Amino acid sequence: MTCKPGPPSRRAVLLGATGTLVGVAACSGGSSHTAPSPSGTARSASASAASVTASPSASQSAALPRTTPWRPTSAEVTPAAKLRAVQVVEAIGAWPAGKGGAAAARARVAALRLPTGLVDEAGPLLPDEDAAVLQVVDAQYGGILTDSASVLVVCRQWTRRGGRVSAGGTTVDVRLTRAASGWTVTALHPARPGAAVPALPARARAVLSDSRIELPPAAQADLHSGRIHDSVLAAMLRLAGTYRMYISVVRSGHPLDVFGTSRPSDHPLGRAFDVWQIDGHAVVDPATPRTLIERFMRDAAAAGSYNVGGPVLLSGGGTANQFFSDNTHHDHVHIGFDH
Repeated sequence: MTCKPGPPSRRAVLLGATGTLVGVAACSGGSSHTAPSPSGTARSASASAASVTASPSASQSAALPRTTPWRPTSAEVTPAAKLRAVQVVEAIGAWPAGKGGAAAARARVAALRLPTGLVDEAGPLLPDEDAAVLQVVDAQYGGILTDSASVLVVCRQWTRRGGRVSAGGTTVDVRLTRAASGWTVTALHPARPGAAVPALPARARAVLSDSRIELPPAAQADLHSGRIHDSVLAAMLRLAGTYRMYISVVRSGHPLDVFGTSRPSDHPLGRAFDVWQIDGHAVVDPATPRTLIERFMRDAAAAGSYNVGGPVLLSGGGTANQFFSDNTHHDHVHIGFDH
């Protein structure tokens, strides 16, 4: 891993289908790697200001990174919903040596006053390992209504078994409802990308090797599965010619239907991707230039998307309703394709 400040890179930590961490020892001497800053120039206590640094260890090969909690800012539509979703993922997906397993995870969830049965839905978030740390990359809405929400918690996870540290991660669709006492978690739906194919299409290989396209673990696995439409891959590459973008969700880890409806979402079909950060600027950050987001959305449409959503409602478009905006897309840009 190239341990330097800045967004965690696929070249820094290889998070492929095997989940094997390459380069931990190179980082365990005290260098740090920092999650993307929402402003691109200054760190803040915002959603994307989490940091990951190497923790001291007698054995460099067994050192787990030191992570920080992800916390929303007041810029979010409903910060309390995102906080609750992230808290349960952080509680289940990280534990010190000797505190692994479902029973210990239930105790951590109970301490949050959340249903302990959620642990049974954790899937890849709770592997059978000696110890684990987890870093939330971003939390974005899969949908937000008055009294219910879907929050997609995108995370990286490092686990240790004996003297070996491995890296992986997932995206969890956390479902919540709001009651008089506040938001509570009702279900967890971790990403299930499927097995990697032996031979990837050329465009998928190009996306995975493009340094201007940052992909979290579940999104990488989506590409390795070979189930992403060529139109999506072509648009990613075209946008990467102008922008450096951090993708949050591609296919897996997203609700099957458009939240609150019975209409199938383009994401599970491999025909959409979401971007939460553009040129180092988080979409949700009020300091991010609106002109940057507007230009990115229009360029996404020019790249072939029939359905571009974001925090800005744009006029025009080559097709009816090509651009849209709502509370769900306050924190990311959605780029969908009809073929």
